[in-house]
Amino acid sequence: MASAWQRLGFYASFLKKQLSTKPCVTHSGRGATPGCVRSIYSVTGEWTKEYTAQTRKDVEGWWRQRIQEPSSSSLEADKSKPKFYVLSMFPYPSGKLHMGHVRVYTISDTIARFQKMRGMQVIHPMGWDAFGLPAENAAIERNLHPESWTHSNIRHMRTQLDQLGLCFNWEREVTTCLPEYYKWTQHLFIKLYEAGLAYQKEALVNWDPVDQTVLANEQVDEQGCSWRSGARVEQRYLKQWFIKTTAYAKAMQDALADLPEWYGVKGMQAHWIGDCVGCHLDFTLQVDGRVTGERLSAYTATPEAVYGSSHVAVSPSHSLLHGNSSLKEAFRKALVPGRDCLTPVTAVNMLTRQEVPVVIMASGDLEGSLDSRIGIPSTSPEDAILAQTLGLPYSAVIETLPDGTERLSNSAEFTGLSRHDAFLAVTQKARRERVGGDVTSCRLKDWLVSRQRYWGTPIPMVHCPACGPVPVPLDDLPVTLPRIASFTGRGGSPLAQASEWVNCSCPRCKGAAKRETDTMDTFVDSAWYYFRYTDPQNTHSPFSPALADYWLPVDLYVGGKEHAVMHLFYARFFSHFCHGQKMVRHREPFHKLLAQGLIKGQTYRLPSGRYLQREEVDLTGPVPVHAQTREKLEVTWEKMSKSKHNGVDPEEAVRRYGLDTIRLYILFAAPPEKDILWDLKTDALPGVLRWQQRLWSLTTRLIEARASEEPPRPQELSDEERAEARRLWKYKNSVITQVTSHFTEDFSLNSAISQLMGLSGALSQAPQRLVQHSPEFEDALCALVVMTAPMAPHVTSELWAGLAQMPRKLCVHYAWDADVLLQQWPAVDSRFLQPPDVVQMAVLINNKACGKIPVPQDVARDQEKVHELVLQSELGARLLQGRNIKKAFLSPRTALINFLVQE
Repeated sequence: MASAWQRLGFYASFLKKQLSTKPCVTHSGRGATPGCVRSIYSVTGEWTKEYTAQTRKDVEGWWRQRIQEPSSSSLEADKSKPKFYVLSMFPYPSGKLHMGHVRVYTISDTIARFQKMRGMQVIHPMGWDAFGLPAENAAIERNLHPESWTHSNIRHMRTQLDQLGLCFNWEREVTTCLPEYYKWTQHLFIKLYEAGLAYQKEALVNWDPVDQTVLANEQVDEQGCSWRSGARVEQRYLKQWFIKTTAYAKAMQDALADLPEWYGVKGMQAHWIGDCVGCHLDFTLQVDGRVTGERLSAYTATPEAVYGSSHVAVSPSHSLLHGNSSLKEAFRKALVPGRDCLTPVTAVNMLTRQEVPVVIMASGDLEGSLDSRIGIPSTSPEDAILAQTLGLPYSAVIETLPDGTERLSNSAEFTGLSRHDAFLAVTQKARRERVGGDVTSCRLKDWLVSRQRYWGTPIPMVHCPACGPVPVPLDDLPVTLPRIASFTGRGGSPLAQASEWVNCSCPRCKGAAKRETDTMDTFVDSAWYYFRYTDPQNTHSPFSPALADYWLPVDLYVGGKEHAVMHLFYARFFSHFCHGQKMVRHREPFHKLLAQGLIKGQTYRLPSGRYLQREEVDLTGPVPVHAQTREKLEVTWEKMSKSKHNGVDPEEAVRRYGLDTIRLYILFAAPPEKDILWDLKTDALPGVLRWQQRLWSLTTRLIEARASEEPPRPQELSDEERAEARRLWKYKNSVITQVTSHFTEDFSLNSAISQLMGLSGALSQAPQRLVQHSPEFEDALCALVVMTAPMAPHVTSELWAGLAQMPRKLCVHYAWDADVLLQQWPAVDSRFLQPPDVVQMAVLINNKACGKIPVPQDVARDQEKVHELVLQSELGARLLQGRNIKKAFLSPRTALINFLVQE
C-alpha cells in the first residue's frame, strides 16, 4: 500500500510544507524538535495500521503546535461574518493548573473550534485575574514581592496551557495587575463616583483576622468564615468604600426573565438579589434642633406611603451607635437594651422635608440585611403598634375606595394617585433629586470594595482637609502601586507605609492632601474584563463602544458554579452600569451560561479525620484499610485538593493517557454541569480509548480499500447494498442533527460523543463492498472525523491527513487541501430535511393498533380529514363499517389516530 502511494506522489507537497514549518527528529536522532519521532503518516507518508500508545504520542507531538490558533497582530472584526464570543472564566495565576482548569478550558476550546467550523468569527480570549490576597499571602510566605511572584506564575501557567493544545486568542490577553489594565478599572470607579454610585461611609464590616482586611458580605460563608482564609470573621466599625449595586437591583432582577436557562444559576441570582419591592430614602440628622451634617439612609417596602411616616428605626448594631458619629453619645444615652427607645435625634426626609424621630429598636433584626428602616403605620401593623406605644404622631395616607382600590391621601402632589402610580412617581422623584429611590430588596446590601492590603488596584481618590474626598483626574490615571521593598501584610494597609506616595496635593484646591490607602477588592477587576477582551489594546478608553456592541453579549460563558453569586452578580452590575452610561448597547453581558461541575477525587480518611496518601492505604482487601494499623477508612469523593491527597496532576495525566484521551474523558464522563468522579477504572476512560482506536481502524479500512487495485464502482452496488447505503446516509444525517443540537442548545457534549460512537459502530459493521464502492460510507466517515475534531483535534487532524491524500475519493464537497479544523461543519442533506409527501398514519381502535394507511402530508394534522380518509380506506371499511364510533383522537406529536368504538 505504501509503495503505491509513493508512486502516485500524492503527499509530496503536504510533506514539504510540514517539514518546512517545523523540523523533526529522524530515526538516527539527528534533527531538531525532541520527542517527535518519524513514525506517523504526516511525517513519513506511510499509514500506520495500529493506533498504539507510541502512535498517539507521535500524533500529538506533531499536531499540538500546528492546531493552535496563530497569534495575530490584527484585532479587526470581520463584520461580514456572524460572531461568536466564547469566554471561560480567567484563572488566578497560582502557578499550577489543576483538573478544574483543564475541564473548563477543554469545554470552551471545544465550543470555540466547533463555532469556527460553522463559519463564525470566534473570539476565545484568555487572561489573568492577577490581583488579590492569595498572591500577596503566598509572596509574603516566600519573602518575595507579589509582582515577581505573580508574573512568574503567569509565565509558567501560560506554558502549561500551551502544552494542553488549547486554542486561545493570546493577542487579546489581559492581566489585571498591569497598569495598562487597572488604569481603566480606576477610570470606571471614578465614573461610578461621579454617578453617585461609589461612596464612603462608616459601617459595621466583616473583618478577616488572618488576612487582616475587610470582606464583602458575599465573601463570608454560611458559617461566618472567610471565603479565602477560613477564619471566623469579626465585626468592626470602619469607614469604607462602597459601590451602590442596589441601584440596579430591580433592573438586574427583571432582566433574568429574558435570559435562557442557566442550569439553576438564574434562581441563585434571583434569590441573592431578593424581591425588589421597596427602596432606600435619605435623611439628614438633627439633635435638639441642631443640624449635624450627618445623613442616614433607611429602607421602606412602601415608599408610596412615605408621607405617613412616624419614625425611622435603627438597629442596636448600627454604626451611629458604635462608630465615629458625633451623635453616638446621644444614641447611647437613649439606649435601654431590650426596649424600643425613642432618641433625641430626629431625621428630616430629604424628599418630603418631613421630620420624624429616630428610634432604636429592641430587636437587632429589622428584616433581611437591614440596619435602618422607615416606620409607616399605614402599611405596617408593627409600625402602628410602635407608634401608639411611643406616642408618635402620623398621618393616614392610604384611602380605600368602595370598589376596593387604594389611592393616596395627605401626600402632597401624590395625593389622589393609585398606590402603583404613586410608587413609580415617588421613586422617580427621589432618583431625580438623588436622595434614594432605587428600587431594591431588603436583603441586598451595597458592595463593600475597600481592602486593607497592597496587591490590588489603588482606589483613585484623594482626601483633602478642605475639599473632602476628591477623585484623581482621569488624565492622571493610572495611580500606580508604589514599590514597597518588604511588608508583612499585617497591621493596616501596606500603602500607608509609602509616605512619598501617600502625601500629595489636592487635585481641586492644590493644598496638601493624602491618597486613599485602601485597594479595591479583586472582584472589581474581574467584573468588567469581558469588555476589555473586545478591545484589549485601547489606550484612550476602557473599550470601544462599537467593538463592545459587535462582540457582546458573550454568547457562551463557561466557568465554575462557585462563582454563580459573587462574580456573576458583580459582572452583571458593571454591564448594567455601562449600559446606563451609554457605553454599550446591551444590558446583560452573558447570553448563555454553562456552569460546569467539580472534578472530585477519592479520599481516604481515618476516624480521627486525617486524610491519608494513597501509599498509606491497602486496597487489596474487600474494603480499604490503613496499611499499618489496619483501621477501616472512610472513603468519599471530594473536591480535589493537596490537603486531601486526592488531586490529579494534569501534566502527569496527559503524559500517561494523551491530550485527546483526557479531553474526551472530561467531555464524556458527565454532562458539563454535573460533577465528575475522577476514577480512571470506570468505563469512561477505556471507552474513549477504544473509540479512538475504532476511528483509526475505520480510516485504515477505507484507505486500504481505496489503495487496492480495484477502483470504486458505486454503480455496481446491488439493490440490497444500495438500501444499506441509504440507511447509513439517514443515520449520518440524524447524527449530524443531534450532535449539532448538543453543541448549540444543551451543551451535553457527553451525549454528542455517544451519538458519534454510535455512528462509528454502524460504520464498523458495514460490509466490505460498501466500504469499497459506497460514497455514503466515505461521506459518513468523513463527517464523523470532522464532528469529532473539536473534541479530539490531534488524532482527527492525523486521520484527516490520511483521508485527504487517499486516492480515488468519491466525495468532492470537502476542502481536501485544508486541515480538518478548517473544514465546514457537516450539513444535514436537504433531502433528509424534506418531509415526505405522504405519511403512514397508524390506526388504533380502542387503543389497539390495527394497521396503517397513507395520508397526504398536508392534511396529516387535520383530524376531520384524517377521520374521513380512514373511513374511506380498505382498512377502515373492513374494521369500522357499521360500528358506533364514539370519538376519535388524533395525536398532536405522532402520525396516529385512535378510534373509540362501542363494543
